[in-house]
Amino acid sequence: MKDKDILFLTGDLGFNAFENLRESIGERFINMGVAEQNMVGVAAGLAHQGFKVFCYSIAPFIIYRCLEQFRNDVCFHKLPVFLVGNGGGYGYGIMGSSHHALEDIACISGLPNVTCYVPAFNDDLSPLLNEIVSAAMPAYLRLGLGKKSPAERMVIGAFTEIIKSEKPAATIIALGPLVNNILDALSNPDLKNSFDLFTLQTLPMQLHNRIIESIKSSGNLVIAEEHKSEGGIGERISLQLHERNIRINKFVPLAAKGYPDDRYGNQDFHQKQSGLDKESIEKVLKDFKSAAL
Repeated sequence: MKDKDILFLTGDLGFNAFENLRESIGERFINMGVAEQNMVGVAAGLAHQGFKVFCYSIAPFIIYRCLEQFRNDVCFHKLPVFLVGNGGGYGYGIMGSSHHALEDIACISGLPNVTCYVPAFNDDLSPLLNEIVSAAMPAYLRLGLGKKSPAERMVIGAFTEIIKSEKPAATIIALGPLVNNILDALSNPDLKNSFDLFTLQTLPMQLHNRIIESIKSSGNLVIAEEHKSEGGIGERISLQLHERNIRINKFVPLAAKGYPDDRYGNQDFHQKQSGLDKESIEKVLKDFKSAAL
C-alpha cells in the first residue's frame, strides 16, 4: 500500500488480525469499531475528498449490514470505496448462517457502477488489487481460502482458462476457490484431459469467444459456485447463452443449497451437503465422461 491516498478501514476484528498492517501504514489504518454501516458512510466521505478506501470485514458483515450505505453513498456517486469480504460462501463454517455469505454476489452485482472480483487462487490477488485501485470505482473483493494457481493458465476477459482439452466431455465454469475441488476431482486418471475448465474472476462479465467455442464443442455445461443459484453466475451465463441462441445438451448447476437439514458444520460439511465437494463433483464428471464414450 505505497499509494499515500489509500486508506484501510476495518470493523474491529479483534486481536492479532491486523497489527502488522497497522504498523506498516500507520495513520492510514483506521479501526472503525463494530459499526460497519458507519464505516462505509465514512469511507464515502473520505473518497469524496480524494482518498481510495478499502473497507474490510468478514463477507456477511461487510455486505449485508452495509448494503444501503454502499448503494446510496458509494455506487450512485461512483466513488473509489472497495469492500473486502473474507470467507465468501461457507468459509466461516461452524459459526453458522450469520457468518456465511451465500447471496453476496447477488446483492452487490445488481448495484450500479460496481465490479465484483472473485480470485480463485492466492496469486490472483495482487493483480486484482492493482486493477481495483487503478479503476478507482466501487468494488467488492470476495476472498476465500485459495491455493497457488496451476502453472499453465490464460486470462481471457473476465475469465481464466485453466484446462483445455481436445475433445471436452463438458465445459466447467467455477467461481472462486471452489475450483480447487474441481481440480482435485480432475486429478482422477479417468477424468484427465476430458474437460475444459474456466474460472470467473470479475462481474459483470461477457462470455469470451473461447468459452463459447468450448460449450459448442462439448455441448454440455457445469457451473460450480459456493453461492445460491438465485442471482449466481449460473443464471447470468445461462442468460447470455440464451441471448446467443446457443443450445446445450445437458446443464448441471452446482450451487450452495443453504441448510437442507438445519444443521451447521465446517466448510467441508456444507460443501458436501451442497454437492460441491470433490467426491460429488467427481461423480457428476464421470457421468459426462461415460456419456461421451
